[in-house]
Amino acid sequence: MLTKSNIVGFIPSTNLDKSKSFFEDKLGLDLKNIDEFALEFDVNQIKLRITTVAEFTPANYTVLGWEVDDIEATVKELVAKGIHFERHENMPQDDLSICTFPGGSKVAWFKDPEGNTLSITQF
Repeated sequence: MLTKSNIVGFIPSTNLDKSKSFFEDKLGLDLKNIDEFALEFDVNQIKLRITTVAEFTPANYTVLGWEVDDIEATVKELVAKGIHFERHENMPQDDLSICTFPGGSKVAWFKDPEGNTLSITQF
């Protein structure tokens, strides 16, 4: 039923101004619309809505991620824009905070201004 329908991603935010700056300026996403309820970005033809909420507690897991071709270069570019990558106990992370899993996949995690965990992955 939904196989051919487009996906819309949602991320909560208590401060749309901070979120706009982060997602547009630091991550370079293309802002398409702003209304009193949300910011709407185009992410490779997928809608991402940063939705205003009065309050929330960030999840302790990844809520949104991007697949990248070169994770090392992407981490370095994001760090240059002020993004801090998270370190996790008991995870095999290198100096760039990239975790390499036994199958070869690489992941690095960072947070938005609200504390939502985001990631980049190279498969």
